[in-house]
Amino acid sequence: MARCSPVEPQAGEFVAMNSGQATVYVVDDEIQIRNAIGNLCEETGHQVKLFASTDEFLAERLSEGPSCLVLDVRFPGTSPTGLELQRRLIEKGVFIPIVFISGYPDVRVSVEAMKRGAVEFLPKPFREQEMLDAIRHGIERDRRRMEREDAVREARQRVEMLTSREREIMMLMAEGLVAKQIAAKLGVSEVTAKVHRARMMRKLELRSPIEVVRLIDSMGRGAEAPRAGAG
Repeated sequence: MARCSPVEPQAGEFVAMNSGQATVYVVDDEIQIRNAIGNLCEETGHQVKLFASTDEFLAERLSEGPSCLVLDVRFPGTSPTGLELQRRLIEKGVFIPIVFISGYPDVRVSVEAMKRGAVEFLPKPFREQEMLDAIRHGIERDRRRMEREDAVREARQRVEMLTSREREIMMLMAEGLVAKQIAAKLGVSEVTAKVHRARMMRKLELRSPIEVVRLIDSMGRGAEAPRAGAG
C-alpha cells in the first residue's frame, strides 16, 4: 500500500511560531516525510533533529529547553511502535509532548494515543498549518511544564532556608491557625510565635496566609520529573 505524500500544501502564508530555544524531534522511517517536516520547522526558527526509527530516538539525550516530538505510529522491523515509545517515555518520566502522524488511519490507535496525553493525531497528508499549530501547542505545553517545575524548585529552595520552628509555624499557618493558636500549639508565647511567623514570611517572600497555602499546595503536587533523556 503506497504511503501518502507527507505534506499537503495550503494556500496563503502560514503563521510563524515564536520558538525561542525550542527543539522539534521528528521520528519517521520515511526520509521524504522527515525532511519535509524538518524543513517546515526550520523555516519557523526551530532546532530540528531527525530520526529514522524509535530506537535512534531512544538513544538521544534530549534538549534542556522546551521541545516537541513528531512521531509516526508504525515502524518496520523490531523498532518499538509510536505507541510503545509513548508508553516507555511516560514510564521513564520523560514528559515531552507528542504529535502523532500516520498514513494508516486507526481510530483505536488515535484514541489510545490521545488518552495518554498526545497533543494531536494527524493523518497523512497533513496541511502545513495543521502541523505547525500542533507543534506550537506542544512546545507551549512543554514550556508551561518547565515553568511549573522551576516555580516548585524555587519554592522548595526557599523552604529549605527555614528553621525547624519556622517550618512548624508555616504548616500550622496553612491549616488556618492564627498566632495565638500557633503559640498554644507549640507551647510558646504569642509574641514569640509572631516573631517566628514574620521571619518565615520574609524568607519565603510571602505576604498573606493564602500565599502560604498556595506555596505548600504547589509543593505537595510537585512537578513532573525533569527530562534527562529518552533512553
